[in-house]
Amino acid sequence: MDLLDNVIQPYAWGSRTAIAELLGQPSPSAACQAELWMGAHPGAPSRVKRPAGGGSLLEVIRASPERELGEQVTRRFGAELPFLFKVLAAETPLSLQTHPSLAQAREGYARENALGVPVSASHRNYKDANHKPELICALTPFDALCGFRSADETLALFDSLGVAALEPLLAPLRASPDAKGVARMFEALMTLPRESRGPLVDAVVSACSAREGKGGHFAAELHWAPRLGELYPGDPGVIGALMLNLVRLRPGEAIYLSAGNLHAYLRGVGVEIMANSDNVLRGGCTPKHVDVPELLRVLDFRCGPIGLVPAATTDGVESVYPTPTDEFRLSRFQLRPGVSARPERRGPEILLCTEGSSRLSSNGETLALPRGASVFVSAAEGAYTLEGEGVVYRATSGL
Repeated sequence: MDLLDNVIQPYAWGSRTAIAELLGQPSPSAACQAELWMGAHPGAPSRVKRPAGGGSLLEVIRASPERELGEQVTRRFGAELPFLFKVLAAETPLSLQTHPSLAQAREGYARENALGVPVSASHRNYKDANHKPELICALTPFDALCGFRSADETLALFDSLGVAALEPLLAPLRASPDAKGVARMFEALMTLPRESRGPLVDAVVSACSAREGKGGHFAAELHWAPRLGELYPGDPGVIGALMLNLVRLRPGEAIYLSAGNLHAYLRGVGVEIMANSDNVLRGGCTPKHVDVPELLRVLDFRCGPIGLVPAATTDGVESVYPTPTDEFRLSRFQLRPGVSARPERRGPEILLCTEGSSRLSSNGETLALPRGASVFVSAAEGAYTLEGEGVVYRATSGL
């Protein structure tokens, strides 16, 4: 059992209070704190605190993969922890983005390598050869855009704005109110001539502002357009955001995002688990690189509502968020005095205490896990007992 020292990513959209307060550090922090990375991604691996000497979790795993990961995980994923676990704290909206499938990531990574594009280059699309399915579970009320809304609903939203200049974009959707029409509309939007973008985005934002506060079916969606328009004036992604489902999560609720799902986290704090990748293809609402042809190539234009991932309670203490992904599995322990959890081991694990305090006991050793603390439990550790009063999230393999 190894306590972790984790990297905080200082992205500009992050909070200056949420992660600092979780870790018991001075708040507000000096800089934005957007993501707390727990894992062994080469870009920002956690460090382990071992009596015999520390080091990065990446180095520890590569030195003894079968001991740390177990035979099954090593056989399936090699000498790499298959998941990356995060705390995400969004003070302002993230970019519109999607992630590639495994085949797309492998092809794209090889293609950019062959072209000699440095992995660190700002215009590089593929940082590694892995896909990035992900699940986010809210710690606070959490707003997200996720997947394309049904075609009929999207037409109703834009028709309610009364912006005549939108009609050329809406025409393919009227002609084919399905995923094909959604794809054609989005492609037309993303390939608008640069000189046309500003006036159209301004007109849509003004129409949304005029309707804000008047209620109605799309009141929550229209609330976000003026804010995105203020942050990213003239960006067609502001209009693209209005094509997506707005999902509002309560603490403990989760959504799963498969490859090709266009999404953006708007505000809130959550725990996020994903395959061990940093591949992001952006579609707007960002100052970073946007590659429209590559984005259109990997997007999934299936449209309709996004369902929550139902948490299945296994023993009255642990609730599991099931996904079809082999790389990861997220669960949540609601600990209370007098009740202990002894979960089935599934290979390597990272545990994070988000509320209260807990204790982890194994082989006669007990490790305190206060709020904000995280621990890596190697596959070789064997069974353990978890006790305390609070909430602990558990990241492990989905095998």
